[in-house]
Amino acid sequence: MKLKTILASLAIVLVACVQAQPQNQARDEVLLDMQRAFAQGNKATLAQLLPQAQGHVLEPWALYWELRNRLDTANPAEIQQTLARLAGTYQEDRLRNDWLLLLGQRRQWDLFAQEFPKYRMRDDREVRCYALLTEALRDGANTPPAVAEEVRKLWLAQRDADDGCTTAAAHLIETGHGGRKLTRADAWRKARQSMEANRPRAVAAAVEIASTPDTVKLLNEVNAAPSKFLLSKVTAISRSRRELVGLALIKLATSDIDHAAAQLENKWGPQMSPEERDWVWGVIGHQAAFRLDPNADGYYARVQRDSHLSDELLQWKVRAALRAPKGIAWKNVLEAVDAMSDASKADPAWTYWRARALLATGRGDNHRAEAQKLLAGIASPKGFYEQLALEELGQKVVLPAKPAPITEDEKKAARNDPGLNRALYAIGIGLRPEGTREWNYTTNLHQSGGLGDRELLAAAQYACDREVWDRCINTSERTRGEFDVDQRYPTPFRDAVVKRSQEINLDPAYVYGLIRQESRFVTNARSGVGASGLMQVMPATARWTANKLGLRGFNPDQLHDRDTNIAIGTGYLKLVLDDFGGSMPLAAAAYNAGPSRPRNWRNGPWLEGAAWAETVPFTETRDYVKKVVSNATFYAALLSGQPQSLKARLGTIGPRDTAQPEPNRELP
Repeated sequence: MKLKTILASLAIVLVACVQAQPQNQARDEVLLDMQRAFAQGNKATLAQLLPQAQGHVLEPWALYWELRNRLDTANPAEIQQTLARLAGTYQEDRLRNDWLLLLGQRRQWDLFAQEFPKYRMRDDREVRCYALLTEALRDGANTPPAVAEEVRKLWLAQRDADDGCTTAAAHLIETGHGGRKLTRADAWRKARQSMEANRPRAVAAAVEIASTPDTVKLLNEVNAAPSKFLLSKVTAISRSRRELVGLALIKLATSDIDHAAAQLENKWGPQMSPEERDWVWGVIGHQAAFRLDPNADGYYARVQRDSHLSDELLQWKVRAALRAPKGIAWKNVLEAVDAMSDASKADPAWTYWRARALLATGRGDNHRAEAQKLLAGIASPKGFYEQLALEELGQKVVLPAKPAPITEDEKKAARNDPGLNRALYAIGIGLRPEGTREWNYTTNLHQSGGLGDRELLAAAQYACDREVWDRCINTSERTRGEFDVDQRYPTPFRDAVVKRSQEINLDPAYVYGLIRQESRFVTNARSGVGASGLMQVMPATARWTANKLGLRGFNPDQLHDRDTNIAIGTGYLKLVLDDFGGSMPLAAAAYNAGPSRPRNWRNGPWLEGAAWAETVPFTETRDYVKKVVSNATFYAALLSGQPQSLKARLGTIGPRDTAQPEPNRELP
């Protein structure tokens, strides 16, 4: 009860501070200075400014920054004292997360075991691996199989070689306590994955676990010159030698697909195990599919058992089948999805394509019934494949019924939440990354703690009311049963967006769909590469577009002005849309990745728009295209009040008609 009273009082103070923000500008500068000092690693400045932050709404951040920057030299008693001062906050859990990482690196397992139960966040993979390792060290030969299985999943899922999962995997494999759940075969699997991803440190760590120091030395030869290594070895008898040959072929495939395929076909394939051989053919197929090579589906056909492949290789097998030269190879789509893990099968993308494959290949009522069930399980207006599933079932995208209005008590609970208020305050004074992390932490804990859709809707509405649109959208999107249209698909700046779009004959729904994906309506958003504002326009693109639009005296600094950003962004979008013959998917790809890439990506067979979008090589652009066009479809339903078709917006995509004029090569 005492803690609840303290938190309630703190919430009242926070609300008052949020509402009186302009009066605190001088003290806000202290926090901004501390954040800059933290980023620079300036311990002296942090220590000097900390007393001035006492009593500030964001004092928890000040305490965290000051101690975090010297955590490696702080004594446990001091750390515990600060954790006590931060009790119940995101910053407490963030600091404990960082300390647990340090304890794991130092192999202080007893202290780690004491602290881990107090850790609420539980979303750091490396911390989780350290925790599983402490269990294995405690239980020895009696380590439960579930521990080894979880370490295996975490280790194989990470891209780089972090200490926690690598150390946990090494211990379980070397002691044999992983049993059949984690073995040297998994270490070789990790090495193969890492070699294709060009993660040499992770490759070396996995090979060191899987084999001997002599094998690690030979790995250096593989990395230095894979083709030379393959020519210098006559046979591949031992497991280690065969795996090194496989790693060399994988590395070669990332730069010379044909050479790697010839080497595997003519020399090394017969000397490898079926699993090793299938994996390398899968990598060759993946590399070919990534390059939109028409031979990709043929390379995948050399795989004897799809169960030998990882989910990622299987996903690329589907993409290769979607671009097969003689039309979609539905049988290959079905085989690949059937071999995926249950988690991947549950993804709407692979659920949808499996249903389509069943409809295309099935000859009886059972296949049709299964396909209908799969489609019905994901059909919804909320996303790309969900909308496509609706259309496969003969429905259009319409607005869902609104949930019951948020009650005053629900609103009050959100307004009085200390974490939400700190987050909004931080965002309000320019500490958006910190505010976003605290907001996400607070709403995630709510969800994991058993609170449901109504609390999330109330939190989302609190952000909407403050016009913090990114938190409004992201929070509302996490509801499971409720769908609040106004929260998920807001239309800020409606007069400016609709008026400008109509002036240049551009669909306002398409513009809204793009802005929602680019910036979540954050007017001062700035990307890591320098894109600015609502429509995330790059300075060079803005200058070129301003010149085309006849805007004299334009300066990229003007992109921070909302209306100028909309004018330049919509102007450029209209230019690329016209250049690509009105194709929304191609124009979205051009907006994200530059026009030259989609000009190449459209070459090959004619594809339905959904298949083309799924086979875009770049993960970011593939996700972007799907979200922009599905956003646009929903916004069209919202703005027009009429049922909409995603398939109509996707159209079909293929090589430019030779009767069409050459594309505008001036586009940046």
